[in-house]
Amino acid sequence: MLIAGFPAGAWGTNCYVVAPAAGEECVIIDPGHQAAQGVEETLRKHRLKPVAVVLTHGHIDHVASVVPVCGAHDVPAWIHPADRYMMSDPEKALGRSIGMPLMGELTVGEPDAVHELTDGAELKLAGMDFSVAHAPGHTKGSVTFRTPETSEIPSVFFSGDLLFAGSIGRTDLPGGDMAEMLESLTRVVLPLDNSTVVLSGHGPQTTIGQERATNPYLRQVASGLGSDPQAPRRGM
Repeated sequence: MLIAGFPAGAWGTNCYVVAPAAGEECVIIDPGHQAAQGVEETLRKHRLKPVAVVLTHGHIDHVASVVPVCGAHDVPAWIHPADRYMMSDPEKALGRSIGMPLMGELTVGEPDAVHELTDGAELKLAGMDFSVAHAPGHTKGSVTFRTPETSEIPSVFFSGDLLFAGSIGRTDLPGGDMAEMLESLTRVVLPLDNSTVVLSGHGPQTTIGQERATNPYLRQVASGLGSDPQAPRRGM
């Protein structure tokens, strides 16, 4: 599997381009603020043809380039229905204005084709399988994507802003909920194998084993304790 990721835009949001190999079809995950140029450079470098854009959630730092990327390649976007409104109304999703100068650089709205994600869905795109898990907490419509484990490569978990290296997503924006976040960590993350590679919406790559051992929030839910460790959280 070929996975090319890069941070983009004002929030350093990770965008991923995923394909079975160079020269084949691909899926683009979370083309956010100022990600379009990086996407095009990645496609040219690896001779890839997009078939879909899939979104872990609807915050503007993850969806700002959806319209130009989908439009340039005539592909659909996939998003959970609870977050779909954010593509057209990003300020409502943040509970505040994100500023006119920044908004002037964004293409707000939906692409021509939008498909809705559901919990437990199995997406077959570009010759690859992605398991979808609804994981609210950061937003009501947050989801994760996971590739199957094989004898040659571990499973890859695209966690969005659910789980980061050493942290989790913030829950203080509209639609955020700490109780839901902890439930999602328990239900979605804890059952994963330690070898699972975690590629998150912000920050470096990690593994489930590393996070199980060191992430204060994952340690909390694994132990069944109800107290909040009050460690820093990330994401927009």
